[in-house]
Amino acid sequence: MSQLIGFQANPKLRISEYLPWVLALLAFFFLPDYLSLGARVWTYILFALSLDLIVGYSGIITLGHSAFFGLGAYVCGILAAKYGWNEPISLLLLSGLVAGLLGLLTGAVILRTKKLTQLMLTLAIAALCLEVANKATSVTGGADGLSGVIISPILGMFKFDFYGKTAYLWCLSLTFVGWWVIRRVIYSPLGVSMIGIRENSARMLAVGVNVYARQLKVYTFAAVVAGVAGALLTQTNQFVGLNVLGFEPSGELLVMLILGGVGRIYGAFVGPFVFLIAQDFLAKQFPEYWNFGIGVLLIFVVLYARGGILGLWDQIQSRYVKKH
Repeated sequence: MSQLIGFQANPKLRISEYLPWVLALLAFFFLPDYLSLGARVWTYILFALSLDLIVGYSGIITLGHSAFFGLGAYVCGILAAKYGWNEPISLLLLSGLVAGLLGLLTGAVILRTKKLTQLMLTLAIAALCLEVANKATSVTGGADGLSGVIISPILGMFKFDFYGKTAYLWCLSLTFVGWWVIRRVIYSPLGVSMIGIRENSARMLAVGVNVYARQLKVYTFAAVVAGVAGALLTQTNQFVGLNVLGFEPSGELLVMLILGGVGRIYGAFVGPFVFLIAQDFLAKQFPEYWNFGIGVLLIFVVLYARGGILGLWDQIQSRYVKKH
């Protein structure tokens, strides 16, 4: 509970909090060859923010967060490819709503369990979603994936182009909105209570907090955000593959959070950025062994940077302050 001492509700934005967005806009103008990769990075940052909300801030254990991400991706893809519903904003909203409904229904069961049981149930739900998508080939395309996804221009004006300019700005804008909302949730009374539940749920129960109800709210909200991120991936790729529902996205996302720093909102920025840039570089240089490089990076962070890259940065800052 010590982390709640001095907690400030809805603090003003610090100057450093503007830095990611300034750098993102600069990257748009000065790195035009990497805009497609940048769009993917921003999508995964939004996805990571949703996972950090339940793992880092709420202490809910999960390895099946890809179920909501994949469901959002497939809802968007199926509506666009099979039913001709191509308007991007409404597709995002509906995808998030459907993913949130799954989060509400599954969370009502999962959150009544603890530790290993909870972990295995989340993994089982993701596996069930994957198997349904694999078998429903007439709707999802099965192992071949769902192609033929056509998305209308955003607001009727901004068409998705080959160079990824529209996709980059679209993903950046939606990630900014998601970050803003999640930041307000974290610094709201609900967010403060979730940190208390993470630290000591028994004590929060003793002071009259309905732990189960609050965890279910946050779990459902995180599912909505993950569904929107999945739909965003479909809109920018105009294709949906089974990999969005597998264990790999959940595992990779957890690695991203560990790299950046779990339970720190900007860890969800640093982790996906470092992971995806390193993956892109290593895959080009060492196509068969890029996973080895990611593994070495993760081992280094776990051994020498407690709290992830942001934790390492804090250590460097504290040592500098002590010296001066």
